[in-house]
Amino acid sequence: MFGDRLDLACRFEQLLASRATTRGLIGPRESGRLWERHLLNSAVITELIPQATRVVDVGSGAGLPGIAMAIRRPDLHVDLVEPLQRRVEFLDEAVQSLQLTATVRVVRGRAEDVSTAAVAGGAAWVTARAVAPLDRLVRWCLPLLRPGGTLLALKGASAAVEVNAHQAVIHAIGGRDVTVLRCGEGILEQPTVVVVVRRGRQDATDRKEGRA
Repeated sequence: MFGDRLDLACRFEQLLASRATTRGLIGPRESGRLWERHLLNSAVITELIPQATRVVDVGSGAGLPGIAMAIRRPDLHVDLVEPLQRRVEFLDEAVQSLQLTATVRVVRGRAEDVSTAAVAGGAAWVTARAVAPLDRLVRWCLPLLRPGGTLLALKGASAAVEVNAHQAVIHAIGGRDVTVLRCGEGILEQPTVVVVVRRGRQDATDRKEGRA
């Protein structure tokens, strides 16, 4: 999956197993399954993302999926949005250690903050993994997308149930074309389940402010 950047992925795995685990960003029980459950699970969603675009990874935590995506796809520009200082410090260290500074930027802030949108907004793609329930996540992430942009929310096996439960709310706040996809079938033992939500050309905020 990582091709000629496998060594870089291995170095990231070592950072997750050591510094991230020591700091409580990765659970100690995860050390034996970092590849399948975290690195590959995260990197495989890049099959949905076109070439040479910008991705905002919300609630990046230990850099998943953001850093894994940036390793697999050096053509992407990735903003890692994370509010907690100890996680931001790890992300900064990881980006520097892996020499990803040309394509990866760490942004401290909450996705829903106006200041975060001012720095990282207008993206074509937003990703999020294990951040919040879908209705809340869509409300946070849509303002970071340009109209027509796409949110990729990594979810578990109950993704379809969650979509059904929140479909009306998602539509009301400007989410469109909500679908559930499985990435990595035939590659991963457990494919990654992704909820795809497009930001409408005119969402609730645009209507309120009279924008087209």
